[in-house]
Amino acid sequence: MNPVFRERRYLIPFRAMLLPQIFTDVLVIGSGVAGMRAALAAAQHSDVILATKADLQDSNTFWAQGGVAAVLDRADSFDDHIADTLTAGAGLCDVPAVRLVVEQAPHRIEELLRWGMRIDRTAKGEIALGREGGHSHPRIVHSDGDATGKELARVLIEQARGNERIRLFSNCFVLDLITLNGAADGAASPCIGAITHHPRYGLQVIWARATILASGGCGQMYRESTNPAVATGDGLAMAYRAGAQIMDAAFMQFHPTTLYVAGAARQLISEAVRGEGALLTDRHGHRFMPDYHPQAELAPRDIVSRAILAQMAKTGSAHVYLDCRGIDAERFRKRFPGITDQLRKFEIDPAQDPIPIHPSAHYMVGGVRTDLEARSSVPGLYACGEAACTGLHGANRLASNSLLEGLVFGEIAGRVCQETADRTDRAAVGARPPKIVSDIPLSERSELDLADVRSSLRSVLWRHVGIERRGDRLEEVAEMFDFWARYTLDKIFDERAGWEVQNLLLTGALVTHAALWRAESRGVHYRTDCPEASEPFHVHDLWSRFTEGPGTQPVGEGAAREEAGAV
Repeated sequence: MNPVFRERRYLIPFRAMLLPQIFTDVLVIGSGVAGMRAALAAAQHSDVILATKADLQDSNTFWAQGGVAAVLDRADSFDDHIADTLTAGAGLCDVPAVRLVVEQAPHRIEELLRWGMRIDRTAKGEIALGREGGHSHPRIVHSDGDATGKELARVLIEQARGNERIRLFSNCFVLDLITLNGAADGAASPCIGAITHHPRYGLQVIWARATILASGGCGQMYRESTNPAVATGDGLAMAYRAGAQIMDAAFMQFHPTTLYVAGAARQLISEAVRGEGALLTDRHGHRFMPDYHPQAELAPRDIVSRAILAQMAKTGSAHVYLDCRGIDAERFRKRFPGITDQLRKFEIDPAQDPIPIHPSAHYMVGGVRTDLEARSSVPGLYACGEAACTGLHGANRLASNSLLEGLVFGEIAGRVCQETADRTDRAAVGARPPKIVSDIPLSERSELDLADVRSSLRSVLWRHVGIERRGDRLEEVAEMFDFWARYTLDKIFDERAGWEVQNLLLTGALVTHAALWRAESRGVHYRTDCPEASEPFHVHDLWSRFTEGPGTQPVGEGAAREEAGAV
């Protein structure tokens, strides 16, 4: 990457001042499923602060429609769930990570039930299991039809609020992680907390013996996105600045079916709708998915997304349709009450009207590299959920494996971080913590319009680093990011909008450079100039601010990645 993204500073510029200080054993960043579960696990042994940039429910978890994948049916098996995950992952899944998550799934579901989570059941009182694309069996546990995320968030937030060892800091924007030596010695040094900003209290330092990054994804990099406004890649950017390795950054998953109404925000139409029998048709009423894949509408998401783009180009249309008219109307209403309400606002009746849909950015498959115990390459820093890359998803996430991963690795991160939280020799949490100095000089360059930069980067990423990519276009986008960075990353901002643009620029550049380096097509990463998978790229790519280009890591059995984050 251009040196502007790797210069020897590790903090977003902020105005130097005496900052208020808060001390805790464990700091959790993010309030989605992974962050909440991590906080609950960490509270078993330590005092915890959970910081989130908006309200507690403002996360991808809250809006998740699908469910949690788990083997609960006798006709199903762990081996089948593992095989489905490996197939979707296109050769880049780490088998030990897959097995760990799949085998933990029933335990995490049992735990949620003990905590009072409501899940949908059959008339006989058995758990109602749905089926989604890429799954060979019905194994999706869901709540209120299509509101699983909302119910899951409710249960976890309720548990956290009732735990006296957890302090919840909402509307607390985490600017950056703090490392003991400023990450300035060419290698990652221990993470000892973070700098945060609150609208009421201003800038402050939270010193922590252990920090868990569960800040979610970066879907707001793209013009078309299912993600809430908070998903601006803050976690990946701050981890990179602190010296953590970022793995498989090229792999952004696009959801095939989001409601397409001109002038309206994109709204997710769950994968489960196709699992219940909905068909994809073009403007002429032709069901086109059998033309592209034997699994038709139940093919993996990357295949469905590309097929939709191809059919749109073939028919000269801005969208295609999701035809639900073959599903009993009452059954649809009961199974998908939230989607039914969404459609009603636009006077769309799924029993009579095909639903206009279009793909949108949905899930960041890559992220902060961790081992099987959620350790990053920065000592004292753990990562889980969408912000992390554990090796579970490979090159493409299997539907409904993400909430499951958040539950499993959130619990692991919160439990394992005791190894750091119990230590008493950390300078950051002693009587004399190190001084935080912001010595970033005032920029001598003119300032670009923030709103324009944000809009431009989202548009260019959608066009050229989206569902389909091409080498020469990726090179142009990398040059654009270098230009924007020179006039934006050196600025000192006093509010969230500026910090978010700086994070979007850094995360967008990482994705672009990873996509340019990966000269092949695999999973969700599709290069029109390199349309086949290539054996030299059958590796994980690792990006660090301490190296000129990517390192690589073999795929396969090397599970523990024991060198990652040894404390």
